[in-house]
Amino acid sequence: MLKTFNEPARPALPATALPVLALGFRPFFLLAAALGAAGMGLWLGMWTAGASFGNGYGLIHWHGHEMLFGYAAAVVAGFLLTAVRNWTGVNTPNGGALALLALLWLLGRLLPWFAGWLPAPLIAFIDLAFLPTLALALKGPLWQGKPRVNRIFVPILLAMALANLLFHLEPLGIAATAQQGNDVMLLLLVLLIAILGGRVMPFFAQSALPGFKPRRFEWAEQGTLWVLAALALVQAALPSPWLIAPLAVAAAVTQAVRFYGWHEGRVWSRPILWVLYAGFGWLVFGLFLWSLAAVGLAPPSLARHALTVGGVGVVTLGMMARVCLGHTGRPMQPPKYVEWSFVALNLAAAVRVFGPWLAPERFNLWLHLSGGVWMLCFLAFLFHYAPILLQPRPDGQAG
Repeated sequence: MLKTFNEPARPALPATALPVLALGFRPFFLLAAALGAAGMGLWLGMWTAGASFGNGYGLIHWHGHEMLFGYAAAVVAGFLLTAVRNWTGVNTPNGGALALLALLWLLGRLLPWFAGWLPAPLIAFIDLAFLPTLALALKGPLWQGKPRVNRIFVPILLAMALANLLFHLEPLGIAATAQQGNDVMLLLLVLLIAILGGRVMPFFAQSALPGFKPRRFEWAEQGTLWVLAALALVQAALPSPWLIAPLAVAAAVTQAVRFYGWHEGRVWSRPILWVLYAGFGWLVFGLFLWSLAAVGLAPPSLARHALTVGGVGVVTLGMMARVCLGHTGRPMQPPKYVEWSFVALNLAAAVRVFGPWLAPERFNLWLHLSGGVWMLCFLAFLFHYAPILLQPRPDGQAG
């Protein structure tokens, strides 16, 4: 697993006329939050109206695809384009090149709405192009910089692109693999969060809590990578429940052990810190649910939403809130309503997972409650952070 290394000096950024194009986190976090709010509102409206979605996606598959390959992929892009520059001391795309990358992502979100006017292969090709292009944009800095272990992110992004191909085979009428593609992407996101969590969460806690020394269990660190990678591979190539269930349990155990080593009670007094721990806890719980769902002991949809709303959603909201402050030279203290959105998003995850499980006859109530709270959380993020992302740093530095 990745360790915390001494980062090289950050290089000077090439000049850019628009602050929003100075570093990757700016446009992609803005786009991710906008899709998080608008995409959820659109999904709830279409679900309530009984509407369908063209181009063969289907309404449920479209919702899953846009939250995974749209929202989550944008957060991944913003984080890696920013972090890789710090890790390697080599600039990642900004300015016009960054604008083109963001445009490619945006076209992938918009073109499916024109399915009646555009050929399905073109729509699929544009959407499929984003993740390989992002991998290519990061390859240069990663291969120029050190340590070499950072290069793992390129094959993970390419695996995500293959998961997207699995999804698109269904709209193209080739194979019924849309849900399988979404599931593989979800597990790859869990893998990515697990890797990055091992790198940043102990560091954040040690920096914020005087005297705290996180513990590292090497077998769990190494096992995390191999077990989660195997789980994603089995889900893609041989989705047998008797393979998935033990792998998911093993993945949950390794994450729980790592969480134990990083944990300290004072974490829960710092919202900008506990939100990451809460999201990681959802990943552990979601992986246990994934194993139960594989053998028919829990509804698969609830396992997916424990990992998506609770795991990916909570972690990414917290990480975006932190990165936006740290990389624009601001104090690491979001406003109270953003801190309350961390609480609310965890409640939305609980409602979405436990509501349908305990009272399935009120499914629409749980769906609208959790979806509505999700929207409010990302609107709160946009209200505070959009001006930060669109304006220059207050200290006059580039970035």
